[in-house]
Amino acid sequence: MYSFTYTRAKSLAEARAMLAKDHDAKLLSGGMTLIPTLKQRLASPSQLIDISRLAELRGIADKGDCVEIGAATRHVETSRSDVVRQKIPALAHLASQIGDPQVRNRGTMGGSVANNDPVADYPAAVLGLGAIVKTSQREIAADNFFKGMFETALEAGEIVTGFSYPVPKRAAYAKFPHPVSGYAMAGSFVADTGAGIRVAIVGAGPGVFRWKEAEAALSKSFSVAALKGLAMPSAGLSNDLHATAEYRANLVEVMTRRAVASLTGEK
Repeated sequence: MYSFTYTRAKSLAEARAMLAKDHDAKLLSGGMTLIPTLKQRLASPSQLIDISRLAELRGIADKGDCVEIGAATRHVETSRSDVVRQKIPALAHLASQIGDPQVRNRGTMGGSVANNDPVADYPAAVLGLGAIVKTSQREIAADNFFKGMFETALEAGEIVTGFSYPVPKRAAYAKFPHPVSGYAMAGSFVADTGAGIRVAIVGAGPGVFRWKEAEAALSKSFSVAALKGLAMPSAGLSNDLHATAEYRANLVEVMTRRAVASLTGEK
């Protein structure tokens, strides 16, 4: 690692002030993406501003037709929350599948989404459910938040503070994890929402994206049968030492069928 200064912010306002003064500073919450990046010397921030213990960024609340979750809420808290399990069981399941126990006990929802790592799981839920990303400055609809590999709509100094997840009629998440890291080689979040069917894919491409063709097919008939013959194009998907683009395209198809099957009882 390069040398840096570590500072623990006492409030969100203080964290914002620190970022305003030092444009080379980075926020630290769970650190599950940031720390490996520092170890590989791929980033050299002047200081790390720790916001992991800010009470105003933590917590889970039942708001009736939506569930609000603070950005610093850890994966294990989401996976074990009675509110999330009752209202959006697919989100609790997704959180329980992230990494390993060490990662789930340290990683946070805000850090995962703000980094927009293409193989992270949470972006699938945010986009699949049509959630609202709350920041220190505004509210951003999921469809406008993710811009590409490690890119989001966040502006300099803007901090993710929480999320508002609309409660769907039904939803499911299925992923094919990398056998070592647990990251998604392909994951599909299927949600039957008040605004229609949404299918969000992670792990297969340079960032989370909606599979519009699958959404259209499932809107006509919410069944595994509706997806038969539907092919995910391999063009633009990730092609690396872990899997070819064609293999990932097949995984997207299989994971989407599995997600739907878990909701319909089909085989």
